[in-house]
Amino acid sequence: QVQLVESGGGLVQPGGSLRLSCAASRRIFSINPMAWYRQAPGKQRELVARITSGTSTNYAESVKGRFTISRDNAKNTVYLQMNSLKPEDTAVYYCNVVVAGGVYWGQGTQVTVSS
Repeated sequence: QVQLVESGGGLVQPGGSLRLSCAASRRIFSINPMAWYRQAPGKQRELVARITSGTSTNYAESVKGRFTISRDNAKNTVYLQMNSLKPEDTAVYYCNVVVAGGVYWGQGTQVTVSS
């Protein structure tokens, strides 16, 4: 099993930045995809960004050019740098990892973009 613990959420003004972190409880290999999803009130959970082995990444169209996903395999941690935040980015953000034993989710961290 893998426990994932997210941190870094909070309240930020439009145009501001936040950096989310997600630490895994055990070794995550570079071949294991890690991702960030988000779910806004009344909406389905959606993929925000995914990183696979090396530097292979993909992003939702709505966050391209503003968000950057990265990982530190030595720390078993994935990050999401969010810049130029908009009110529509408000959601609970969840990290996700796919390993041989299954798919695991964190508990979520709230991001609120509001003036």
